[in-house]
Amino acid sequence: MLYFADLHVHSKYSRATSKDCDLRGLSQWAALKGIHVVATGDFTHPQWRREIHETLEPREDGLFGLKSHAIPDSLLESSDFSPGDIRFILNVEISSIYKKNGKVRKAHNLIFMPDMETMDKFCDRLGAKGNLNSDGRPILGLDCRELLEIALGTSEHSFVIPAHIWTPWFSILGSKSGFDSIEECFEDLTDHVLALETGLSSDPEMNFRVSELDKFTLVSNSDTHSPPRLGREANIFSGEPSYPAIREALRRGGPGSRNTENFLGPRQSIMEDKLIRKGTAGFVGTIEFFPEEGKYHLDGHRKCDVRLDPEETERLGGKCPVCGHSITVGVMNRVNQLADRPNGHTPSKAGYYWRMLPLIEVVADCLGCGVQAKKARDLHYRLINSLGPELEILWSLPLDVVATDAPGIVVEALRRVRAEQVRVDAGYDGEYGRVTIFEDGERASFEE
Repeated sequence: MLYFADLHVHSKYSRATSKDCDLRGLSQWAALKGIHVVATGDFTHPQWRREIHETLEPREDGLFGLKSHAIPDSLLESSDFSPGDIRFILNVEISSIYKKNGKVRKAHNLIFMPDMETMDKFCDRLGAKGNLNSDGRPILGLDCRELLEIALGTSEHSFVIPAHIWTPWFSILGSKSGFDSIEECFEDLTDHVLALETGLSSDPEMNFRVSELDKFTLVSNSDTHSPPRLGREANIFSGEPSYPAIREALRRGGPGSRNTENFLGPRQSIMEDKLIRKGTAGFVGTIEFFPEEGKYHLDGHRKCDVRLDPEETERLGGKCPVCGHSITVGVMNRVNQLADRPNGHTPSKAGYYWRMLPLIEVVADCLGCGVQAKKARDLHYRLINSLGPELEILWSLPLDVVATDAPGIVVEALRRVRAEQVRVDAGYDGEYGRVTIFEDGERASFEE
């Protein structure tokens, strides 16, 4: 089987998150999106960990499902995939702020544990290092290497994924407080790092330019603070889901090829791959944002409404042309700084990847309204109820099938998104980019 997994989420106990970010809300939206495995997030927070113990029970090896009394109603009118089918994997994001090699470092890492007993032991050990009560994503003065050492010392089956590795402010390769290599960060324990999270502002193709990253599997996740944003980026695995299978798939990496041509039938094209055809448990690839849509893709200074590409930043000496203060160096520029080869290389552990838009954004563009508009939300739900989970509609459902229950403009919008025929005004300095599918006047040519 093929299944989607979102391995980076947050609970209602993290700052700036929705009150609906509980296990019930996450399972409802995961079912709507078609995501089979979801991270718990935030398990170091005492109240959230208590809810994990009270609400989840063991299912497949190392994964957990909702106890019968905790299963909520489905958000869909009829579906073969319900909240009770969702599996959770135990994880937390740790924010490390510390000094190393003469520089203050600020990095985020995802920690995964195989069972509740080791989760509790890890929290006990981490609690001796700092305060775990104030935030679901705790801030600790803990070297990333030491964090990894504590995780491995708690369980040899634990694993660590550095989060959104290029984000300027809080990542291991970020322009503001990061390192210039993964090894500089994790030193002798680097080989225990299985995967890297590319983040919303970069995609695999950008990361392929840095040869040091070839030995790591590149994953993508939503980093959601609200259940409706689950799956805005996600991973695709093959085989039967379990904790050991996911961990081993990340260790082995993808099939070493990528699909950049046949966007209209990605599921059919990947089935030609030997790894998947044999039914082997493995990592297939990722669903990606258009990286320009990420809020740190280009350089800039948001307060002055200044957005710059790397060449402009260099010409200006890194200063805002309006106020003269330093600009925030974005992901594209930082990749350029560390890249040692041009575009076009495909590493041996590379997975497939597809750039997508969340279905609500596609629908809103078709209707010429915002994503919060009632007419956009109504059509969004109607499409999912009639056609199936959101990621299936976006990724693999044949367009002639979509056309049986969707307006013609939605069919055309999906075709354009799959073919990357969109316009993107890139994000910068914390401001999300904007993707446009239809130009002014085009919508009128489609029938209501």
